[in-house]
Amino acid sequence: MSYARTSGRPQTAGRVPALAFIHRNLMVYRHTWGILVASVLEPLLYLVSIGVGVGQLVGHVPGLDDPTVTYTQYVAPALLATAAMNAAVNETTFSAYHRLNEENVYDAVLRTPLTPADLAFGEIGWGAARGALSGTGFLAVMAVLGLVRTPVALLAIPAAALVGATFGALGLLVMTFLRGWQDFQLLQLFMLPMFLFSATFYPITVYPSAIQWLVRCLPLYPSISLLRGATLDDLGPSVLAAIAYLLVVGIVAWLLAARRLRRRLVR
Repeated sequence: MSYARTSGRPQTAGRVPALAFIHRNLMVYRHTWGILVASVLEPLLYLVSIGVGVGQLVGHVPGLDDPTVTYTQYVAPALLATAAMNAAVNETTFSAYHRLNEENVYDAVLRTPLTPADLAFGEIGWGAARGALSGTGFLAVMAVLGLVRTPVALLAIPAAALVGATFGALGLLVMTFLRGWQDFQLLQLFMLPMFLFSATFYPITVYPSAIQWLVRCLPLYPSISLLRGATLDDLGPSVLAAIAYLLVVGIVAWLLAARRLRRRLVR
């Protein structure tokens, strides 16, 4: 569904106006705090069932440079990255689609000084905030369970925000192509396999070389590498590569999403 709008203002991205849209979402979110609990509860169930349950059988993870890392400590940061990813994607796909097609929020916002580029930046910024919130909540759970090895793990909070921003941009871009609610099933056909095969529960070295390169291209894999580096105090070149990957993918997706929104909303 498209909305008619005419404006003589230049369609340029403004970061400060976008903060108004983030603030709007924050005010709405005050009344739906249970979503934050749910975003932490789902990965917690995986952590207890697989990280702790299977971890009792696995013990230490073979192939790691640090033999003192337990299986539960290995899985936990991957689930933290997953929590940040899911929180951001849910906001910029399901919630954003509802704001666009059911609540007509975008139509109302574009009657203000905000532009479609501001909208895109605001949605992605909110995705980053949701990723940071969910990541902080899950990091607190990890600390309670004794899975935080070092104060460096606090870097997981800005790392979760970066993961949220990248997946928020990707989610918003995907949202602009959705034709109806039934298309969300197609999104899940990609999200679930990515979660299962991005070295979430075992090292990437278990795959053949060709499959390893395919997995490395999935955006969740560098997200997990980044969060593992932060929580396990292993801040090597792989962490820098993960940050660069997420920044590039996020910026490209943001620019494409802003362009798609402009075409869809302004005529």
